[in-house]
Amino acid sequence: MVAKVDEVENVAVEMPAARVSERRPFDVNGWPMLGLGLLMLAGGVVLLVQGVQGDGSGPLIVSGVIVLLLALLVLGSLMAIAPGEARVVQLLGRYLGTVRTDGLRWVIPFTQKRKVSTRIRNHETDVAKVNDLDGNPIEMAAVVVWQVEDTAKALFEVDDFVEFVAIQTETAVRHIAGNYPYDSHEDGLSLRDNADEITGKLSAEISARVASAGVKVIESRITRLSYAPEIAQAMLRRQQAGAVVAARQRIVEGAVGMVEAALHRLDAADVVDLDDERKAAMVSNLLVVLCGDRDVQPVVNAGSLYQ
Repeated sequence: MVAKVDEVENVAVEMPAARVSERRPFDVNGWPMLGLGLLMLAGGVVLLVQGVQGDGSGPLIVSGVIVLLLALLVLGSLMAIAPGEARVVQLLGRYLGTVRTDGLRWVIPFTQKRKVSTRIRNHETDVAKVNDLDGNPIEMAAVVVWQVEDTAKALFEVDDFVEFVAIQTETAVRHIAGNYPYDSHEDGLSLRDNADEITGKLSAEISARVASAGVKVIESRITRLSYAPEIAQAMLRRQQAGAVVAARQRIVEGAVGMVEAALHRLDAADVVDLDDERKAAMVSNLLVVLCGDRDVQPVVNAGSLYQ
């Protein structure tokens, strides 16, 4: 048997191939069959009444009973299908087909007709506590939008396709969470910074896991992503320290550019002639003023240039 394989970060998702697929059974418009059944029902009643009120003729009574039974078979094979629903038709355990046409439909007698909803559904996973690629405990949850695409696979390939989707979705969430780091590295994807790419891979893995059950995944989104409570404060301090370092780096880069521009303009305008030592002092003072995290108290020099 051929297995369905999908690659997610070099990890194969293998699910067994489906043994049955959806097809259309023999069905007709139910309104003419409803009229026929009602006529047969009325005819059977008339025959019974004539047979009982007459001379008790056996053939009329037998004919009336047969017509009534046929009418019940015709009426019992009718089914009303609402939009967004389908009926899976079985005859003595054998799958005949699926009727998706809404309205009143008629199929052959002695069949079992099982209702399957084909509407779009949502499933939100519970918050899963797993370790990311770096081994940090994180909490992650997701919501998946799905619908039944193949009713035959949904009913006959798994015991309960709703429970199957729930379990496979949680499995995919745990697998994706363990294959990527929470924070971004120098190269590669991360759960926090590459949400679109991660949700795309999550949808692909869920689709591969539930395809054998006749389910189509429309969309999936991560609804919760955070560090576990026991390390949340430590990770928050690390993120804050990284933000402070990045901000300081931008400030220093800007300050150096401003000092270079000031020295260049002083030299170009020939305002004052500074030797290397005075330039170094000026650079030091400007960097202190520009890079300091608090207001600077100026010192006024009322003496000569070098005092």
